[in-house]
Amino acid sequence: MNFITPGKKNFTVFILLLASILIAAPGFSQMKKKPAKKPVKSVHKILPKKVLVQKSTAIHIKIVTDSGTMVVMLYDSTPLHRDNFVKLVKQGFYDSLLFHRVIPQFMIQGGDPQSKNAEAGTALGNGGGDLTRIPAEFRPSLFHKKGVLAAARDGNPEKASSACQFYLVEGKIFTDAELDMLESQKGVKIPLTQREAYKTVGGTPFLDQGYTVFGEVEKGIEVIHKIANVPRDTNNRPQGDIRMHIEVMK
Repeated sequence: MNFITPGKKNFTVFILLLASILIAAPGFSQMKKKPAKKPVKSVHKILPKKVLVQKSTAIHIKIVTDSGTMVVMLYDSTPLHRDNFVKLVKQGFYDSLLFHRVIPQFMIQGGDPQSKNAEAGTALGNGGGDLTRIPAEFRPSLFHKKGVLAAARDGNPEKASSACQFYLVEGKIFTDAELDMLESQKGVKIPLTQREAYKTVGGTPFLDQGYTVFGEVEKGIEVIHKIANVPRDTNNRPQGDIRMHIEVMK
């Protein structure tokens, strides 16, 4: 369509008239928006995001005994004990050693190098003193529930661990009253989650923060009970030898 251009005389009048018409026109102050385009649906199926399951890097060991086999996970949070134990296992240090001290509702202890060829009735438990002790690695979250692996030690003031002797906890079920009494004696508060474990699974709470816990049995926990309850002499040594073979699992 062609626009008609007004003459010079009427130019000002024309402009004012045009402006008044435009200003009065409805909707002038608001630009008309174009409707937004609807998103085009993809013809492809949207697959759910893959959940990445992180594989555990924890080291597992297998303890084979005359009474059965246990699979033990070593904790990463106690690296000094973990690495020392793995080193000895790979060297074959524990092969044919005995569980030389067993006490029902308490624990089974082994790892004394003098036990390999010990005669029946010989008192054991002092071997390995020539090896360097392992500094204590106490962790508030690691406690003596049933089935844990912990390091034995002598009465050194630093509470450093034996380089080779260890024990596995059988323990017993505790009541609230017993745990309350233990808290009073030690002057510490047992966390609720740990208290619940001692009341249901059992363990040896009086050893907490005194001996380093560095692993736990994942399979074969019943073997601890079998070994702990064998006939034993006055030194708590089993009357029949219970030997071990330990290997790192791949």
